[in-house]
Amino acid sequence: METVHSLEELNRVVAENTGVLAYFSHERCNVCLTLKPKLSEVFKEQFPKMKQVYVDIEETPEVAAQQSIFAVPVIVVYFDGRESYRKARNVGIDELTALVKRPYQMIFES
Repeated sequence: METVHSLEELNRVVAENTGVLAYFSHERCNVCLTLKPKLSEVFKEQFPKMKQVYVDIEETPEVAAQQSIFAVPVIVVYFDGRESYRKARNVGIDELTALVKRPYQMIFES
């Protein structure tokens, strides 16, 4: 998962990639640190054409503010430059992959 260091960089990644998974958290969140590698691996396997980025909200609070991130972890999925799904706090990997599967297949596998 590539780390994003500014709002401009996040906006560029979203604009340049058809599908993006953005993972917002910080290094002091134990749940986040456990979930991040699991989620990353599942997305690599099931959705290999999606770009994955990590945003440390303590390092870049302006990104968190602009994206209305008030708790961690928050996962935002973008398709075609628009936010499609947002999951916060209690994130189920199976639930998230089920949401992403259909639009991913329509965009990348049709």
